[in-house]
This record gives sequence, structure tokens and C-alpha cells, in this order.
Amino acid sequence: MPALNKLTSLQVKNALPGKYSDGGGLWLHKKSGDSGNWFLRVHVYGRRREMGLGAMSLVSLSEARSEAAKWRAVARQGRDPIKEREKLRRQASTMSYTLENVAIETFSARKAELKEDGKAGRWFSPLELHVLPRLGQMPIEEIDQQDIKNTLAPIWHTKGETAKKAMNRLGIVFRYGAAMGLDVDLQATMKAKALLGKSRQVRKHISALPWTEVPDFYDSLSDETVTNIAFRLLILTAVRSRSLRFMHLDELHEDTWIIPAVRMKTNKEFHVPLSTEAQSLIEQSMMFEKGGFLFPSVRKGVISDATMSRLMERRGMNSRPHGFRSSFRTWCAEATETPREVAEMALAHETGNKVERAYRRTDFLEQRRVLMERWAKYVSGKDVQLGGRNK
Repeated sequence: MPALNKLTSLQVKNALPGKYSDGGGLWLHKKSGDSGNWFLRVHVYGRRREMGLGAMSLVSLSEARSEAAKWRAVARQGRDPIKEREKLRRQASTMSYTLENVAIETFSARKAELKEDGKAGRWFSPLELHVLPRLGQMPIEEIDQQDIKNTLAPIWHTKGETAKKAMNRLGIVFRYGAAMGLDVDLQATMKAKALLGKSRQVRKHISALPWTEVPDFYDSLSDETVTNIAFRLLILTAVRSRSLRFMHLDELHEDTWIIPAVRMKTNKEFHVPLSTEAQSLIEQSMMFEKGGFLFPSVRKGVISDATMSRLMERRGMNSRPHGFRSSFRTWCAEATETPREVAEMALAHETGNKVERAYRRTDFLEQRRVLMERWAKYVSGKDVQLGGRNK
């Protein structure tokens, strides 16, 4: 066997530029000054391989010998040490892809398609609160259905909607991980659902005021306060609270209010026809306008959804602001002969299958304009038919 440990530390330091053998395939390629590199020569599969072991300024003689001995042993087993080292590096790199890391990357990649970069809908919250505390530091490739099942089991039957959102987000994160080239189980969430079974939690619908009682409630909001005017306009337009509370002067175009896509659940711009009553309320709200916003908060921003909810709570009502959308829809069905497509479009709901929606080139704006005028007359007490069937 060739002699080993031929070099000394002093020889390494003082060597002139050139190549020097330490024995056993370990070589020093000395360059100028203190510059140089260690490399190992081995024969694998009948051919010579040269494997870099690091710069002499970073790797000492003894460390180079230790590394050389380790990789010579690999070569003796008939394996290529260079390929083995690359394999280990890839494995180490994969270990850095924890669920938390991949989840954060997934969220960043999706922000552009989420409202307010995902803050409005709190896309990341279900993961952050219920999944990452337990699984966040695990390599995503090692997570299986049992891990997911054990993590979500405590809330599966008590916080069903939250648990389902967390499961949905996990599925998206796993698909993103697969797109990164990671070896993840794309069926892990589906298998976990099978293990957890059907959630026993009964989904509660938001309580809505019967449409026959809406006029009296509307009339009770007669004081010209920011909250009352906003509440009246919410009822008249049948939009979601967030869309209404952030109403801005730039969005108003005569008798039409154009809500930008970023504030719509559908992520599509929506045109709201403004009834005569609604336009009158908008004129009243101008006295509160601040920075273009018609319903500003006393401190900063705009009034909150809780402000409207508390108004109903103080009156001992079980209904909530969002429920007026249901009140309007039931009125459409029971007190008018409004076509379903028009009534649903008034709520910015999509109807029909993908093909039908693709060929539909109308948002029924003019039909909705007539409908919303009738609704306004009804809730404001100006409808002589008192909500009777209108054609």
C-alpha cells in the first residue's frame, strides 16, 4: 500500500506552487502564497476520479487526511464518492424544506391573487394557528396522513370550518412542494380526511331578519350618523359589509357604483346600480367623507363590521348585517317574479356551469337597476304594493 502522511504542516505552508502527494490519493495543489486546494484521487468503475476537499486556507492537513480516509472507504465499496457526496448534499438540502418553509413560499407565491395580499381573507391563519405549531419544523417530505390527522383531530368536530380550511391550505402547500421537485405525498390530505371522517359540527347560517321586518328596521336608522347611513346603504345595495364600508368617491359614477375586484369575493369588478334612495344616502354621507372614504372611523380607517353588528346586538337582535343579503334574496323569491339569474347577479353570485358562464355576456345591470329601485321603495316604505308581487 502506498505510504501515507508524507507531508508536514510546515511543508504545506512553505511549498512552492505545484502539486504534492500526501499518499493514499490525497494531493495538495499549491498555488501562489497561501492559496491552494486539497483533492483526492480514487479509481471507481475503472476510471480515475478527482474529488475536491476544500481550500487549504479553510481545511487543515489533518482535516484533509480525515476527509480523504472517509471517501477512500466509500470508493472501496465500489461507489463513486463524488456522487455520494452530492446525494448527501441533496438530502441535507431537502431537510431544510420544512412544512413551515414551504408554506411560507406557497403563501408568497399566491399573494398576488389574494385580497390585500392575503390579509383580508387571512389565508395563512388556519395553518399558522392549527398546523405549523405541531408540524412546522418537520421536513414536508416526511409528513403523512397520520401526522395531519393527529394535528387536526382536536378541532375537526368542534371547529369544522376552520379545520377544513387548514386541510385545504395544506393540500395547496403539498402541491406547491411537488412543483418544487420535493417527494411529497399529494394524497396525504385526502387520506387524512378519510381517517378523520365526516365532521360532526353543524354549520350555522348567519341569522337574517325576515324581509317583512326590514322596512321597520330601516326606518329605525333615521339618525344621520355614519353608522346609520352606512347600514341603510348596506341594506339597499345588498352588498357585503367590507365592500360597503370601504366605499370611495372614485368608485361612484352617477347612478352606478363600481366595486373594484380586490374587494369582491369573486375577485371580479362588480357594478352596483344605485337606486334613488341610495343616491340620496350617498349625498348625506358626503358630510363625513375623509380621504375619499365615505364612512371613516373616528380614529383611523373606516368603520368596522363590528360597529354594525353591535348596533343590532344592543337592540337584542339575533340577526347580523350580512343577513340582509339573505333578506333581499328571499324578498326577490317570495315577493317578486325576478328571474333567478338576475337575483343571484344582484348578490354577485355566479350561476350556471362554466360553459354557461363563458357564453353569458351580460351582468343584467339594467334589469338589476329596476330590481334595486323596487327593493329601495319597499324597504323605505314608498312601495304602495307593500312588497306584493311585481313583474
